[in-house]
Amino acid sequence: MTSGLWITLEGGDGSGKTTQAALLEHWLREQGRSVVRTREPGGTEVGVLIRDIVLHHRGDIAPRAEALLYAADRAHHVETLVRPALARGDVIIQDRYLDSSVAYQGAGRVLDGVEIRDLSLWAAEGALPDVTVLLDVDPATARQRLDAADKPFDRLEAEKSAFHERVRTAFLALADAEPKRFLVVDATQPIDVIAEAIRRRVSTHLS
Repeated sequence: MTSGLWITLEGGDGSGKTTQAALLEHWLREQGRSVVRTREPGGTEVGVLIRDIVLHHRGDIAPRAEALLYAADRAHHVETLVRPALARGDVIIQDRYLDSSVAYQGAGRVLDGVEIRDLSLWAAEGALPDVTVLLDVDPATARQRLDAADKPFDRLEAEKSAFHERVRTAFLALADAEPKRFLVVDATQPIDVIAEAIRRRVSTHLS
């Protein structure tokens, strides 16, 4: 399927994914690599519309409807952005993928995680990243970071602590089940220490 490299960043809200994605992009461009930064949902025009629904819609969304919306975005995103970029030989740095759906819509919304994963794999025709970086941080610390940012919470950020505890537990279980794909990093470490750990793992795939 690919000649490029596909890296996804996962973790709870406030774990530092955006910061690390930017640092990784800068480092890769210094190596002369062609880089595509993207996110789910929101990496395409269709994704922007879906993102507005799932994260900023006022009022409830049925959990299964929410899961289907994420899967719809994933199907379009992989088909129209990810596969073409990999075919060109680009390095993709992506904020969230199907592991987030298993954690948030599966564990967080108390749906069947296996069904959620199967739905996403069907939507993406089985596509999985080469490397998934899990930035692990406890929800209490993450909430302090979000509070300090002084920005309005989206629908998922605003969920109660028990929801985010379930999400974290699910992420760690996913990483434990696929150690070859996942790199788990303690997200309370200094930013440069985290960035170096990610670069080391990515370097093994670039070589």
